[in-house]
Amino acid sequence: MYRTKAYAAAGKTAPMACTSIPRRDPTARDVQIEILFCGVCHSDLHYARDEWHEVFPAVYPCVPGHEIVGRVTKVGDGVTKHKVGDLVGVGCLVDSDRTCPNCKAGLEQFCPGQVLTYGSPDKHGTGPATYGGYSASIVVDEHFVLRIPPNLDPAGAAPLLCAGITTYSPMRHWGVTRGKKVGIVGLGGLGHMGVKFAHAFGAHTVVFTTSPGKTEDARRLGADEVVVSRNADEMRKHAGSFDFILDCVAAPHDVNAYIHLLARDGNLTMVGVPDQPLPVNVFGLILQRRSVSGSPIGGLAETQEMLDFCGRHDITADVEVIPIQRVNEAYERMTRSDVKYRFSIDMASLKAEEPA
Repeated sequence: MYRTKAYAAAGKTAPMACTSIPRRDPTARDVQIEILFCGVCHSDLHYARDEWHEVFPAVYPCVPGHEIVGRVTKVGDGVTKHKVGDLVGVGCLVDSDRTCPNCKAGLEQFCPGQVLTYGSPDKHGTGPATYGGYSASIVVDEHFVLRIPPNLDPAGAAPLLCAGITTYSPMRHWGVTRGKKVGIVGLGGLGHMGVKFAHAFGAHTVVFTTSPGKTEDARRLGADEVVVSRNADEMRKHAGSFDFILDCVAAPHDVNAYIHLLARDGNLTMVGVPDQPLPVNVFGLILQRRSVSGSPIGGLAETQEMLDFCGRHDITADVEVIPIQRVNEAYERMTRSDVKYRFSIDMASLKAEEPA
């Protein structure tokens, strides 16, 4: 066991601050990684402030971060997938039971025994719960370590490990491809990745936003059309025409307005998580055999597929790179949607810190 620097919250009202945490020494199948960049996900804020207590209670001290890019510094004797010096990534999962039907199907994200990168029971006993990527290094089983294409900027690649796969996976599942008409609701951290993927898949891509000022940026990201969702006439023009709509909005909103835009057998997938239930008009589903679904991240194989796709198409997240010392400010700005479109922490900034 060794100790490494990290930023942690000591309680739900405490700011993130420098500390020292334990990490296990690599076992035969483990990879030790020096973390170069870690994306900041809204889930990090929710967890650190214990805002999801009913479904995902925080364990303190908590070290968030599940959008990790780094260099391999050590590998166990049994590791075959990675070598020292490789550029690699770690996403939302660091383990699963490996034996359930979901794992055998390559769908580790649905495993009942999944181990999240932070906040899950740590079977190795190095802490009260797993510690995430706001740290100088991490040790992870090789199966949960992914290859990062070398042509991708590592700062922009970090959010692909969550925001990227969260938007890529449902598009693959519902068959988004050339000739399809795809809607992206909300142009934020998730939505901007959805636009990039839909465009790269060759779909006719339409962004729905409440902000007319986002039109130019939506087109820059790859949108063919931009619809201001508060404009009833603009919405009416698209009635019954979408094959797939990805809803990235985490605030309460009228999903029936978007269900009405689906064609026969069209699907609306929710990846945003509003903090209260959303009413659904069932007739809007029945009359055209439409469906509404939800989707989390993807499995390990699909996440690697997504990263390779990004490498071929030169896709990364649009990021604002910050030092770790500004992470509390970043949290406050996220609550105001004041970022285009993700924060990425330069973990080299942690070297200057001294644990409290």
